[in-house]
Amino acid sequence: MARYTGPKSKIARKFREPIFGPDKALERKNYPPGQHGLAKKRAKISEYAVQLMEKQKMKYTYGLLERQFKNLFVKASHLPGITGDNLLKLLESRLDNVVYRLGLAPSRPAARQLVSHRHITVNGKIINIPSYTLKPGDIVGVREKSKSLDTIVNSLASHSSNYPWLSFDRQSMTGTFINRPERNQIPENIKEQLVVELYSK
Repeated sequence: MARYTGPKSKIARKFREPIFGPDKALERKNYPPGQHGLAKKRAKISEYAVQLMEKQKMKYTYGLLERQFKNLFVKASHLPGITGDNLLKLLESRLDNVVYRLGLAPSRPAARQLVSHRHITVNGKIINIPSYTLKPGDIVGVREKSKSLDTIVNSLASHSSNYPWLSFDRQSMTGTFINRPERNQIPENIKEQLVVELYSK
């Protein structure tokens, strides 16, 4: 499936947030890209534009295209509870996202590549589908032959974040997806209610 492969700093500047990680270009130019970037910073934007920007930010953050994102939203809307919370829980349950959260990859795109190239296992079986939805209790690991990969080793060396819905054993390079996270546990700066309002129009 096609993915965004353009300049990440341009997208980060569009949302004025480092959604792909630390970004020196964003720090220097904290306003939208383009010839009229500073003018856009001061311009009034409509309610629809705000909602659309929030949806695009969520899509770029988790690396989904429109059809995949909309299908996930429909699934979230049929689950009991708050639709916005359900949507984020489903996004956090994706295998590529969990590989990133465990520190096995430095970014979500890198995690997606690890999964696609058959380096990751779930409950002992190789899974090469980045969108695979994990269930509570599933064990995510690194294939034995892949444990010495520079990408994984370097990422684990610089990873320090811990998340309450995941547990990780560095020795065996395996992590457990304990449960779907609550909204207040997810660190991303996303106003999911705006996305719900956009799709409810």
